[in-house]
Amino acid sequence: MTNKVLIIDDDVELCELLRDYLSVEGFAVEAVHDGEAGAERALANGFGLIVLDVMLPKLSGFEVLRRIRSGSPVPVLMLTARGDEVDRIVGLEMGADDYLPKPFNPRELVARLRAILRRAMAPLAGTEASSALLVVGDVAVDPGARTVVCGGRPVEVTSVEFSLLEVLLRMAGKVISREDLSVQALGRTLNYQDRSIDVHVSSLRKKLGSSSEGSERIKSVRGVGYIYACPAAERNPDS
Repeated sequence: MTNKVLIIDDDVELCELLRDYLSVEGFAVEAVHDGEAGAERALANGFGLIVLDVMLPKLSGFEVLRRIRSGSPVPVLMLTARGDEVDRIVGLEMGADDYLPKPFNPRELVARLRAILRRAMAPLAGTEASSALLVVGDVAVDPGARTVVCGGRPVEVTSVEFSLLEVLLRMAGKVISREDLSVQALGRTLNYQDRSIDVHVSSLRKKLGSSSEGSERIKSVRGVGYIYACPAAERNPDS
């Protein structure tokens, strides 16, 4: 995983400021200022991270994201207008790994980027035990290859969706709070307005579908968090 970052934003001054700031933090930065050029550069590979603004000339950030996701799993952090929750949810549903509302503190951006990189690099630094195939019912995840198979078919998931699913499967049958899920899977704490975990979980539910028993795999626990339901055959009869 490379620390080369592509910034797609039409605010030239902001891009220059971020280039200077991120360079000091050890990132190699390239910037483009319209959606069409951004999509082309993003798909040229070689980037470890994409920072993508929603409002862009020529192509919107959402269209750029759609094109990126059609050909690359590279992590994407979207920049959205502060208070525009719809843009955030749409971006996450389309496959963005995270979002940051404008205006933002550059230190917060660096923290988000580092969390995304740690998540993506985890399999490379993991132990043999942590990379062992993880199977619950008809779902199997390979932490080393970061692949998901459900009911014998491969399932395409984003980097953050994989991390969430891995945490949920390791905790299968036990409730995990939204806060703990965010720290373990996203590498950051949630604020009270942050719905990113809920959107990613919703996306995972759609991709995995119902269990072989016809029930929901990932269940909400009101006021607490989520639980990955163990299949009947794997449940402890004494629990």
